[in-house]
Amino acid sequence: EEYRPLLPSRETSLRILTAALSPLDYGKWRRKPWYWRLFKVLKVPVELALLLTVPVVDPDKDDLNWKRPLNCLHVLTSPLLCVLTLKSGAYGLYQIQGVFPVWGLVTLVGSVLAIIIFITTSNEEPPKYHCVFAFLGFLASAMWINAAATELVNILRTLGIIFQLSNTVLGLTLLAWGNSIGDTFSDLTMARQGYPRMAFSACFGGIIFSILWVPGRGAGGRQQDPGVTPRCSPSLRQLEPDSLLVWILAGALGLSLVFSFVSVPAQCFQLGKAYGVCLLLYYLAFLCVALLTEFRVIRL
Repeated sequence: EEYRPLLPSRETSLRILTAALSPLDYGKWRRKPWYWRLFKVLKVPVELALLLTVPVVDPDKDDLNWKRPLNCLHVLTSPLLCVLTLKSGAYGLYQIQGVFPVWGLVTLVGSVLAIIIFITTSNEEPPKYHCVFAFLGFLASAMWINAAATELVNILRTLGIIFQLSNTVLGLTLLAWGNSIGDTFSDLTMARQGYPRMAFSACFGGIIFSILWVPGRGAGGRQQDPGVTPRCSPSLRQLEPDSLLVWILAGALGLSLVFSFVSVPAQCFQLGKAYGVCLLLYYLAFLCVALLTEFRVIRL
């Protein structure tokens, strides 16, 4: 509000677009130290990409953060982002009837919708369907997270191959941390913003989703070929039940859930530092036992 003009004025669409795409706050830039400026310069490309592809609807503002030229641009860039990041662009590069690519069709439809929205709306007042941009922003954010997580997992797999780590150790450490680091920061952010129940529910909801959906989708994704014996069927997934590490993984997960199931109601659902320290120590102990078992230090 400090930098708003005192007299009312009508800004042009080009000026609104330029101001909306600027990731720098010049007032804050002058007050911050040099290391903050250096870090900000490194973040500018990422922030610019997010501003170009992720629409934001802010109910705390009078105009609901309506930026007419930028929102019209989002109608084109957000769907294009979705088709080009899903399955690393496999769907976006697919050609309809072997002639017209999917990304071209999305670009054509998005351009037509953007022109229609630009013609039928004004810069001063958001349209009644402005809430639809919130769902579009949620979808675009999810695709950005999916793309970042996919590349992070690929990098971690590359590190595992370079350092010659087994698939078990790789999944137990690097891949598990890479898959969970996004959930960790999102849950911590929700808890600090005053939503501890949502964050706590997301912690256990993510585990249940991973346990039920991932093995269910992997085991039930293909049907067994008729006439093929179970041992030779490529559709079956074998986890080597005789391995000690499999029992350690399953036992540690079940024991942690039982511990939380008993201790949380015993504390009247008021979690303190002692509960957090116990969980961290339990994870470190589990990780040490699992790694020692994998490297044959602990064995039957």
